[in-house]
Amino acid sequence: MKGITTPRTAHRSLALVCGAVLALAPFATRAAAQVTQDEALRLLQSRPDLVRSRIQQSGLSAEEIRQRLASAGLQPSLLDPFLSEGGALGGTQVSGDILRALDILGVPATVPQGVADLSLPSGAEVAPGRRGPPSRLFGVDVFRGRTTQFQPLLAGPVPETYRVGPGDVLVLVLTGDVELVHQLQVTREGFIVIPQVGQLFVSTVTMAQLRALLQERLGRSYSGIRRGTTHFDVTIARLRTIQAFVIGEVAQPGAYQLSSVATVLNALYAAGGPTELGNFRRIEVQREGKVVATLDLYDYLLRGNAANDVMLQQGDVVFVPVYGSRVSINGAVVRPAVYELGQGETLADLVAMAGGLRPDALLRRLAIYRILPPGDQVPGPLPRAVVDVPLQLTAKWAGGADGRAGGAAAVKIPALRLEPGDSVVVDSVLSPDRSLYVSIGGTVNKPGSYPWSEGMTVRDLVRLARGPSVGADLREAEIARLPEDRTGGALANTFRVPLDSTYLFERDSAGAYLGPPGLDFPAPGTAPEWQLKPYDQVSIFRQPGFEFQRTAWITGEVNFPGPYSLVRKDERVSDLVRRAGGTLRSAYLDGARFFRSLDNAGRVNLDLTTALGRPGQPQDLMLQPGDSIHIPEYVPIVQVMGAVNSPTSVRYERGKGFEYYVANAGGYANRADKGRASVRYADGSARVRSRFLAFVSYPEPGPGSTITVPFRPEGQRGIDLAVLLGGIAQILSAVTTMILVVDRLASP
Repeated sequence: MKGITTPRTAHRSLALVCGAVLALAPFATRAAAQVTQDEALRLLQSRPDLVRSRIQQSGLSAEEIRQRLASAGLQPSLLDPFLSEGGALGGTQVSGDILRALDILGVPATVPQGVADLSLPSGAEVAPGRRGPPSRLFGVDVFRGRTTQFQPLLAGPVPETYRVGPGDVLVLVLTGDVELVHQLQVTREGFIVIPQVGQLFVSTVTMAQLRALLQERLGRSYSGIRRGTTHFDVTIARLRTIQAFVIGEVAQPGAYQLSSVATVLNALYAAGGPTELGNFRRIEVQREGKVVATLDLYDYLLRGNAANDVMLQQGDVVFVPVYGSRVSINGAVVRPAVYELGQGETLADLVAMAGGLRPDALLRRLAIYRILPPGDQVPGPLPRAVVDVPLQLTAKWAGGADGRAGGAAAVKIPALRLEPGDSVVVDSVLSPDRSLYVSIGGTVNKPGSYPWSEGMTVRDLVRLARGPSVGADLREAEIARLPEDRTGGALANTFRVPLDSTYLFERDSAGAYLGPPGLDFPAPGTAPEWQLKPYDQVSIFRQPGFEFQRTAWITGEVNFPGPYSLVRKDERVSDLVRRAGGTLRSAYLDGARFFRSLDNAGRVNLDLTTALGRPGQPQDLMLQPGDSIHIPEYVPIVQVMGAVNSPTSVRYERGKGFEYYVANAGGYANRADKGRASVRYADGSARVRSRFLAFVSYPEPGPGSTITVPFRPEGQRGIDLAVLLGGIAQILSAVTTMILVVDRLASP
């Protein structure tokens, strides 16, 4: 039903329940393996959510369902609890009327004896054994993912060619002088009984013939039919169910209960489709022992043409024989696969089945690998022969003579007869690393390998590489060529070829060539054209010493802070400070911070006082692109952080030591690791506590310094001095006692 999506858990439960019933049927105490109405009622009472699954299979809207229930004399709202998606079904009782309603909708809850009901909810899992990797055989995978969406449509009008039969339920509507609605069921004998009209035989007549019969028969009882004041309409309210047999090379052969409008394709989808051994080109429909129709699945699979899909009748047999002649096609075609050939089909038909040639197909020739007859086979592992088939270019071919891709319209595929087991291979254009190519590298915009062609020059290759990039040296280029003599172990011969300014392809509005400032290149036309050979490698050099501008930043207490472009590679910190107008009176040189972005170096300690006082010395660092210097104001603050009782900032006092600032921060915390305490000065340098024998020395902080006292790791205990001295006292007391005892024993 539109708007309802069955939960996946219900899908799986329904599949498992049906599978369990069918699997346990042979072991039942009854001889007949049949799910009765009582059994179905008990099942649906325990799982009312399965009713929603069955309703979903009908394909009817909620309004259509209510109309059908009303016309059958049932309460229209009988199935309303099962129509809304997500509604709670717990406690909902399933009665016999609900089973009857399902039967009216064409989805009966019972399974007739000897008939396998394979209909699953939409989105149900594929039957066991149908999963696996994609098949090489064309068409097999189409049937692997079958769902109930492939079942015949139970809603909507039937075609005019539909033949009425026993079990169909008709609705006859009279309007005009007479307003009547009759629901008429076709009896087993093929009759319908129209109130106040009588009995009418309708079995095997088409809908068009049925209307003609009713026109004549109703006209006898209702004069308004002849006068045109009374009109009638007849429709199918409920389709009958037929039993068809699908046998042969199909995934699940057996008997199937299908709708009376089901076709051969519906039956094949229900049975899982042909297997790898099935015949896709000639599927037979047998009726009363005679073949009444054949179906070529390739019409449906390749062209979407289902015109020859035959509507089945009661007792029809759909037979899928073993496959006939099969060949494979591989390589540069749109859909490489194994195909089954029909009568008279040739190589050209096979290429068309495969979707035609790909744009990268090599249109010179193709190869057919053919199994040799037993008399022609020779000893060896490959009893095949290769048939080389040249291809003929048509007048539409606009390419060169190299025979590369020009599309299927540019080549004529010969109508060559194929043999069973043939394997057709369509070659593709070789990649650059496997075909004739040349390469270019260095200072060009798009270095790489390019296809070689006859008469190709260095200029052509530079143009393919989108010209030289900024900084290219256009005086000469180097070519590495494969050596003719390799006896000495040579890998390549290199030589230089001249270039000139015409290799700069970009020009200004006046037509002058554009290029970076630097070297003077040779005048236009002075360099001869140099032809390339296959596998040549061209290198375009960069101008000696060519680099783009480097930028460094200086901020803080200088006269002109901001970015500065470096004028030399050896420019230093003192030069940058001088270019920035020098420092202000408020600058704190010892607190200068230097950062280097190159290689993610980060902060680097800098002694700016020494760098400015002694320019060019090691303390005067050489600048790199992205360097930055910040010179702060004088800040007489010492920050204390880490394992102290009150981390804070303490005013700097000249001459005060490490312990003074820790004491102003509340002293050491319980887990303070004094041995790893450190001081980081304003210039970025750091010092830690030093120790010599029993003497301990802490670094003295300066303005802008940061004292850090780390915490001891969890579980690690420090040394308790009182406990240590107590232990030493006990050891000394014990030693003294032992000495006294020894002296007493030694005395006479």
